[in-house]
Amino acid sequence: MWKFPGGLSEPGEDIGDTAVREVFEETGIKSEFRSLLSIRQQHTNPGAFGKSDMYFICRLQPYSFTINFCQQECLRCEWMDLSDLVKTENTTPITSRVARLLLYGYREGFDKIDLTMEELPAVYTGLFYKLYHKELPDNYKTVTGMC
Repeated sequence: MWKFPGGLSEPGEDIGDTAVREVFEETGIKSEFRSLLSIRQQHTNPGAFGKSDMYFICRLQPYSFTINFCQQECLRCEWMDLSDLVKTENTTPITSRVARLLLYGYREGFDKIDLTMEELPAVYTGLFYKLYHKELPDNYKTVTGMC
């Protein structure tokens, strides 16, 4: 079955950093986090150590295209055209849906599918958090006094 690279976060590791690390470990491709595409939530997942499972799917920008895949984690690894991936039956339901989502973003603009990340100050002095959301139009970023 074809699937996208993935894996578990290290304690304290951000979503985008996990995606970049996992893609590199499995494929040898260095990349940059661009956006969060979707989230899968699943309870009673047998591989989740008795916890609910949250699976974050990210869009990355590769720095290279030469694959040097990890043979302990992958049987095969290759670049695939999204148009071909959406048509293949040899994939998981989540891979098929994400391929369709990516194809839509590629054709119509990634602004239609991306959840961007913005770092904001926390209520605790000196701390920050990352908020993932659809991009706000510029005229809404600084609006005050709306009812």
